[in-house]
Amino acid sequence: MALKRRKAYIPMPEEDQAKSSLPTDPNNQAFVPDGMWQKCPQCHQTILTDDLGAEKICPHCQYHFRISSSERLASVVDKGTFVEMFQLRDNRNEDPLGFPKYLEKKEKARATTGLDEAVVTGVGEIFGYRTAIGVMDSFFMMGSMGTGLGEKIKNLFNYATEHQLPVVLFTASGGARMQEGTLSLMQMAKISIAVQNHSKAGLLYIPVLTDPTTGGVTASFAMEGDITIAEPGALIGFAGKRVIEQTIRQQLPEGFQTAEHQLQHGFIDMIVERWRQKIVIAELLQMHGFAKGGARFES
Repeated sequence: MALKRRKAYIPMPEEDQAKSSLPTDPNNQAFVPDGMWQKCPQCHQTILTDDLGAEKICPHCQYHFRISSSERLASVVDKGTFVEMFQLRDNRNEDPLGFPKYLEKKEKARATTGLDEAVVTGVGEIFGYRTAIGVMDSFFMMGSMGTGLGEKIKNLFNYATEHQLPVVLFTASGGARMQEGTLSLMQMAKISIAVQNHSKAGLLYIPVLTDPTTGGVTASFAMEGDITIAEPGALIGFAGKRVIEQTIRQQLPEGFQTAEHQLQHGFIDMIVERWRQKIVIAELLQMHGFAKGGARFES
């Protein structure tokens, strides 16, 4: 059997390299950098990352890719106005159940994301409207709800109540953090009490449900807002589809637990594309009597 000969590598002339759109490594070989391309989970098209834009939306089917808390803040909050608050400083070794490798997973998540927990909290301005803002991050242990996250969100609502501020909270979570057991579930009640006190003070709370918002987060503060917004196609629910089907022994409809399904059945108030969210939120703040301006929070 004859063997096929491999073609010898011939380096590109310098003038051709300058014309090439692909970068070259030190050996003058063209290569594709990591992250240059993305595959859309919905339409399965391969997309140049630059074509997704800052909003990270598929140009073919409008699928909203998951984004980090820093990207979310950059898209919604006026530049230079956000001041982070309630960072965790004393729970680096918190492991209430002695769960195997839990501390290692938390430290890895912190190193990867640069966050102290699965939520960023603080105060910033949205088109000039001073607002208490929370952004959950699914890249930190899938945005799971533990005691640290619960404490930060509770403090955010308490601060907003004291200073008469509206709250905008972007949710993204796989649910309660199993490594903390019942203590994780207790955060549902703790945050709900803070939400109720904020509501009794006549203040506005706008949750924005992003993909995914599930489990105990959905069963508590994600669904306790005055006006509930969701992103297109976001998974919103409590238990998973397969668990429900096995429990009730029925086939669930197509698109069950999507934002569109929840809107149709009255669980949310509106679906807002990512690129319009800042405008819509500012309009809601204006409609509910909040004024622009005011001194910025000083840490």
